[in-house]
Amino acid sequence: MSLKLSQESQRVPEVADDGIWLECIECGETFAPFEAVRYTCDDCDGLLEVRYDDLPTWDDFENDERGVWRYNAALPFEEGVSLPEGDTPLHEVPRLEESVGVHRLRIKHEGMNPTGSFKDRGMTVGVRVAEELGVDRLACASTGNTSAALAAYGARAGLETLVLLPEGKVAAGKIAQASLHGARILEVDGNFDSCLDIVQDLAARGEAYLLNSLNPFRLEGQKTIGLEILERFYADEGRYPDRIVLPVGNAGNTAALYKAFRELVASGALHPRDVPKLTGVQAEGAAPMVEAIENDADEVRRWNEVETKATAIRIGNPVNAPKALPGIRETGGTAVSVSDEAITSAQRALAQEGIGVEPASAASVAGLQKLRNQGVVEADEDVVCLTTGHLLKDPDAAFEAGDDPEPVPNDTDAVLRHLEGRSGGVLSKLTSRFTR
Repeated sequence: MSLKLSQESQRVPEVADDGIWLECIECGETFAPFEAVRYTCDDCDGLLEVRYDDLPTWDDFENDERGVWRYNAALPFEEGVSLPEGDTPLHEVPRLEESVGVHRLRIKHEGMNPTGSFKDRGMTVGVRVAEELGVDRLACASTGNTSAALAAYGARAGLETLVLLPEGKVAAGKIAQASLHGARILEVDGNFDSCLDIVQDLAARGEAYLLNSLNPFRLEGQKTIGLEILERFYADEGRYPDRIVLPVGNAGNTAALYKAFRELVASGALHPRDVPKLTGVQAEGAAPMVEAIENDADEVRRWNEVETKATAIRIGNPVNAPKALPGIRETGGTAVSVSDEAITSAQRALAQEGIGVEPASAASVAGLQKLRNQGVVEADEDVVCLTTGHLLKDPDAAFEAGDDPEPVPNDTDAVLRHLEGRSGGVLSKLTSRFTR
């Protein structure tokens, strides 16, 4: 495994502010972090990453804090606009572990964040940066979770929030969150990628501060998913996981986890051999990252038509692909696409372990099962699956995946007769359906 650790020996540029700067991943140009609003490189339009002159080790995280800001030594500020967020559970799932057939399986449930998704980790940092820059309007394009998180954190900071959603393509629970938190919601006659095109144009005209994952500061908060996984798994198991499987939409989490691991390796906190394999999962109807991995392509081809019931990953042009593709390849990972039917089966299997997730979240487990069946994932592997959003983000999908209510007469004896007449084994049937 060969991780790109160019920042390990790089001198601190004059533009650095308190040891922090922005750097283009394409041409290497550097920029001051907070003197102007900037999302991409002025010279080549490449993606930017946040750099630090002093990278932390595990000892730097030994404090009494919990959640994202426990890791402030790896972030641009000591504290942010917080609800608070992070410190999500790493569930044990013994029945699912056995049915999938791996040595150890844990589920990192990001749906337990304040607004019900991992997006809160990015917003606590991103909205803090917005305060530093002195902007007065925040904006994002969204398949739902970003809008809910931005609306909540924007409200917390007292800033105006604008969200652009693809008309008719966002789960009701997510729109309700953005609405209640006071965001101005614009429904666009187009898909997510069309919304992102518009909001990027608005940001370029200075009309709003963009807080999609194109913003490099948002990914800094999302790095803490990887830090929590490694810390908790090591504390429980005495070793790091072999593989982390995660859903891929805009590929922000893939890019963020890869950056977290690179920084830990550069600081000496993590040996390269202990870096988990990053494994991305997309729905078959929206799988441009998988196409690029399978074709060994240097860049992702934009899919103009995408469709899947996993609305949170219904994205045809993942903007973080230039950061995420190297992350998958250089950690020895891979990418796989799964059907909507497989996603629903995985959602049911997780629910039988008491873990309620929206469809996109279950893609990670569906992808792991497919890769295990193909022999790509070995039986002796320790695996963490990332689930990104809560069950109640998409209650319609949850209702569709669950069992129908059973009408019974208004009589106790009749209820008992009904219960005696129904055969058991619901869990075994669901597990069988999932592993087929």
